[in-house]
This record gives sequence, C-alpha cells and structure tokens, in this order.
Amino acid sequence: MSLITTVLAFLLALGPLIVFHELGHYWVARLCGVKVLRFSIGMGRVVWSRRFGPDQTEWAISALPIGGYVKMLDARDPSTAPASEKDLEREFTRQNVWKRIAIVAAGPLANFILAIVVMAGIYMGGKEEPGTRLRGMAESSAVYKAGMRGGDVVTAVDGRPVQSWTELRWEIVRVVLDKRAAELELRAADGSSYRAVLPQATMAALDVDGDVMGALGMHMWRPRAIVERVLPGGPAERAGLRAGDVVATVDGKPVVDGIGFIEAVRGAAGRTLQLGVTRAGQQVTLALAPERDPATGNGIVKLYVAQLPEMVEVKSGPLEALARGAHRTWETASMTVKMVGKMIVGEVSLKNVSGPITIADVAGQTARAGAQPFLEFIAFISITLGVMNLLPIPVLDGGHLLYYSLEVLTGRPVSARINEIAQRAGVGLLFMLMALAVFNDLVRLL
Repeated sequence: MSLITTVLAFLLALGPLIVFHELGHYWVARLCGVKVLRFSIGMGRVVWSRRFGPDQTEWAISALPIGGYVKMLDARDPSTAPASEKDLEREFTRQNVWKRIAIVAAGPLANFILAIVVMAGIYMGGKEEPGTRLRGMAESSAVYKAGMRGGDVVTAVDGRPVQSWTELRWEIVRVVLDKRAAELELRAADGSSYRAVLPQATMAALDVDGDVMGALGMHMWRPRAIVERVLPGGPAERAGLRAGDVVATVDGKPVVDGIGFIEAVRGAAGRTLQLGVTRAGQQVTLALAPERDPATGNGIVKLYVAQLPEMVEVKSGPLEALARGAHRTWETASMTVKMVGKMIVGEVSLKNVSGPITIADVAGQTARAGAQPFLEFIAFISITLGVMNLLPIPVLDGGHLLYYSLEVLTGRPVSARINEIAQRAGVGLLFMLMALAVFNDLVRLL
C-alpha cells in the first residue's frame, strides 16, 4: 500500500506540473499566432491522441512518462515545416525574436505562477507550524554565546520577519549559503526585545548539506516533561510515576523538556535514576530503573511524555497571501540558483542532486502527512522545474533563451552548425546529470 501511495503521489505531483508547463508554451504560442501541431504528455511514440480546435491540434499521450512537449510549425524540421503558403506566417522561426522569447519563457513562467497560486492558497487557508521559540541550549553552542536563551522567541532574521520554524530555518540556510553574519531579533521570556549576532566566521564554517540548525545549537522549544500516560507493568509504574507528573530533575540536573527526559532515560539502561518530580504542587523524589531494550540497547521506562512543539497558525488575507506566495516563490528560486552555482564551484556537494526516486519518496511521505504538506511539495517541485528549465543548457528552455538573447545582441540568429553542436553537448550533459541523480537516489535508498 505504501508503494502504491508513493507511485500515485509521484504521478499526481509531477503530471500536472508538466501539463501546466507545456500549457504555458501552448497558450503563448497561440497568442503569438504560431500554429501548434501537437501537445503531448510524455515522450516517444504516441499511444493515444485526439484532434481539437480550429487548427486541429493533436492532443496526445506518449509512451515515456518523462516530460512532454509542444510541437509547432517549424521550418527547421521537415516533419513540421509549413505545407502551404498561408501557414508560412504562422511558422515559429518567422516570428520576431521577442515572440520566440515569450513562447519559450512561458513554460517556466507557468510553473512559477502555479507555485505562487498554490502557496497563496495555503496561506489563505492557514497552516499550523512549529513556532520559533528556542529550546534550552548548551553553553558551548554558538547561539548561547551570541546571547540567546531557551524560551526566547526569534521574530526576525536580518530584518525579515519569521513566524514559524520553517521560515526561521529558511532564513538561516540562506545566510549560510551567502557566508555572512546573521542578525537575529528575539523576544525574551519577560517580553523584552533584543538582538543577537551570529558571526560571519561561524556561519561560513557551517556545512549547508548537514543539520545547520543543530550545528548552531538551535532547536525547537518543547513542553516540560509532563507525564501523559503510564503503561502498566513497566519501570515507570513501578517507580510510582503518574499521569500529570512533571519531571523537573534527573540525578539533580534540570530537565529542559520531554526530549531531555527521554535522552536521559535512553542513556541509563541498567542503572537507577533519581527523579525530582512536581506533583500537584508538591516536590516528590522517585527512583526510576530503566530496562534495557534488547533491540537498541537503550533504556526504556514505558510511559508517554509531552513532546509536541509549540504550534502557531500562519494565515493571511487574499492580497497578503498572494504577496507571500510570490515572495516565497522568488526566495525558493533564488536559493535553488545559488545551490546550483555552489555545486558548480564545488562549495556544495553534488550529493544534493536528486532524481525521480527521491522525488517519488518525498511525494509519498508528504501525501501521507496530509493535503497541506503535499501541496507545499508540489509548489516546491514546480519552482524547481521552472528554475532547472531556465538553466542555459541547450535542449532546455534556458538554452533556447540563450540563443535568442545572443540574437538580440548581435542582430542575427545562431548558425545551424553551432546550434547542432550545442544541442548534442546539451543532450550529453543532461544524460550525465540524470545518471548522477539516479546514482544519488540509489545511494540514499541503499
């Protein structure tokens, strides 16, 4: 069932994005007066088709589900060259360069527009996310040295407001990519506001491929270690723990939250812990002896403690939601471009290149998590698809835009010979990128 969900989620996520991308090319080609011969979902041999419209455009499904294409009248291809004089003015290469630029750019632009609309819909509907309150941190951590303390709430990074943990992490990663200092605005537990600076040297030393937040000592706030339920017959019941108890100390050391208590228990298999517990306003001391889990070797005590982080609702009106959706789309696209650039110069590992297996896996995970995470995933993939198609690689939209830009600058089109050589090089490069992506996917899978 999990595999079926993953496959269906993958098709449901990628299929509409490809359709929308190709519809961008199709709509603008029609607006520019170019005759469209075929609109295909998939590549290779056509397995089903129907003709519609005044031009009798063939709407087709092809055998290989790895993209799609829009075939227009094009004198460069004998199979699509105009067959009559009246079709000459509707042939693609006879259009002025700005029309050709518009037609080619419309596909990626459609992906960006779709992402903006999806993100705006999410913001209008509202979404629950972990807030930006910080968990207690080690004194040796970068955030503690910068003056931050557990329980404080981050409200902005470099002047950019943040409401949720996702937004906070996004801004921190952006700073790490830029290798510069980060200035955070925070609200302390007493309601006062202050600023803290994470130095440039600290941020530049972080590995964007790893756990950036964890490396800084920045973790989500969790509730106190409140016992929610005690399972019968386990160490917790024998120790006398009850639902509603708050574990304040373990062996005399303060317990920050439920996660801290769990970590203490896991590392204490086979020995007895002295717990300081608050029960109905009274202080109680209990002896807890965790059992050893045969599978992991960790200590277990058979109880449930509060672990969920503090949640906030991120919600906007229609206009603000559209603005936030556009901003999020721009930021995501910019960060994707930066990541690609840093991969090229070797500052970011090529292990970050993902292929269809990873995309399908994440699609399945987000689909099982609910409609909202799945829609956010679709928006992210739509942005990525738009950016990747704009890369200046021959055979991609970005490669064609590069040709037309050179035509604008020089006043003449790129020669057929150069175009042919570039196309072959582009195909080879794409095959190498696909091979790398699939290799990375298989490494992650195994």
